[in-house]
Amino acid sequence: MKSNWVMAAFAAALMSSAAHAETAVSIGMSGWTGFAPLTLAKEAGIFEKNGLDVEIKKIPQASRHLALASGDIQCAATTVETWIVWNANGVASKQIFQLDKSHGADGIAVRNDVSSVADLKGKTIAASAPGTSPYFFLAWILKENGMAMTDVNVVNLEPGPAAQAFVAGQNDAAMTYEPYLSTVRAAPDQGKILATTLNYPAVMDTFGCTPQFLSENPDAAKALAKSYFEALDMIKAEPEKAYGIMGADVKQSAEAFGGSAKFLEWQDKAANKTFFEGEFKTFSEKSADLLMEIGIIKSKPDLATIVDTSFIE
Repeated sequence: MKSNWVMAAFAAALMSSAAHAETAVSIGMSGWTGFAPLTLAKEAGIFEKNGLDVEIKKIPQASRHLALASGDIQCAATTVETWIVWNANGVASKQIFQLDKSHGADGIAVRNDVSSVADLKGKTIAASAPGTSPYFFLAWILKENGMAMTDVNVVNLEPGPAAQAFVAGQNDAAMTYEPYLSTVRAAPDQGKILATTLNYPAVMDTFGCTPQFLSENPDAAKALAKSYFEALDMIKAEPEKAYGIMGADVKQSAEAFGGSAKFLEWQDKAANKTFFEGEFKTFSEKSADLLMEIGIIKSKPDLATIVDTSFIE
C-alpha cells in the first residue's frame, strides 16, 4: 500500500515537473485562414511537444494591441503594417517570423454596377476600424488609383460581419478576407469581388511578441517559430487531417478550408529568410508613409527595431 502511494506521489511529481517545464504563452489572433497553422500547432500537440503551454485568444485586430499592452497576451499574429501602428502608438512589440502572404484572400466586394475603383467615389464601404488591415488595405487600393479615404464613406464592421451584411444587401462595398470572402464568392447575385491582393499585394502577416517576453523567454520564442514551421510540414504531409483541424476552428469543413487556403501562401523557413532580407523592408517603408498620410500614426517608429528574426533557427 505504501509502495503504491510512493509511486503515485513520484508520478505526480514528474507530471508537475513536466508541466513546470512548459512555458506559458497567450497568443492573440483572429480566425483568418493565414493564422490557422497556429491553431493546428496547438490542437495537434506541436506546441506542447516543443515545451510550450499555449493559449489562443480570438481578439479583433482593432483591440489586439490593448491585450498585448495589458499583458493579457504576450504574442500576437497580425499584418506587417499593424506592428508599425502599434509601436508608433506606444505598444512595444517585435515581429519574429512571417506567417503568410495573401494571394487573393483579402479583397473588396462591390455591387455589380461598380466596374472600377473610381466608381467607389461617394460609396459606403464596410471596413474594420482605422489601424486595422482591412482599413489600411482600402486606403492602399484607393491611393494606387489616385483616390483618398475622404472620397468614400466608411462604416466600421469586422471582416465577418462586413461580408454577412454585404450578402444581406447592406452597404455598397465591403472589405473582408478568407474565409469570409468566400461568402461573397458564393453569392454572385449580390455582387462581385472588384479587387484582391492578387491585384494589390499589400497584405502579409507576421508573428510577434513583447520585448519583455522575448528577453525573458528566448528559447520559447524559438520554439514558437519552430512549431509554426512544423505545422506547415504537417499540412504538407497530412493535408486532409490538417485542413479538418484548422477548418473546425472556423466552422468550415476540411474541403471548404482547403478552398480558402488556396488564396494565400504560408511562409516556410526559406521563404522567411527571403522575405525579411528584401520585401519586408520596402513594404514597411511604403506602409509607414501611407499610415502617416491617412493619419493613423503621427511619426514613424524605427523600423529596424520592431523586428528580430534571430529566433528562426
